Amino acid sequence: MSEPIPSGGDEIPRRASSHLISSDRVEGTAVYDPSGNRLGSIETLMIDKVSGTVEYAVLSFGGFLGIGSSHYPLPWNKMRYDIGLGGYVVDVTEEQLKGAPSFHREETVDWSDASWGEKVRGYYGPSPYGSRDGL
Repeated sequence: MSEPIPSGGDEIPRRASSHLISSDRVEGTAVYDPSGNRLGSIETLMIDKVSGTVEYAVLSFGGFLGIGSSHYPLPWNKMRYDIGLGGYVVDVTEEQLKGAPSFHREETVDWSDASWGEKVRGYYGPSPYGSRDGL
């Protein structure tokens, strides 16, 4: 099954697969805690540009209609897709999330900053992709 993706007049065919999904379909997907309580939704994915692996999903959490929300980089390897919920489940409670490294929508994050990457890895544990500069 192909679904066209609009791109400036051209259309790129997108194939549905049982194990692959395009990044634009992940963005906006709900994220739940282990009890099935909705935490927020995925704002964007952070992809290692050398290996091509997704390292973090940035969760939008809190606020009202996106105003006042914070963003939390969640390690991709700590998330799993739950077909029944139609979203991702992360092994983090709302209370744990409140203490996690985050930034506000208005803030600019330097993703190449090694200290920011260490702060995130220190909170959730080491990245499965090894320790590199930045995230």
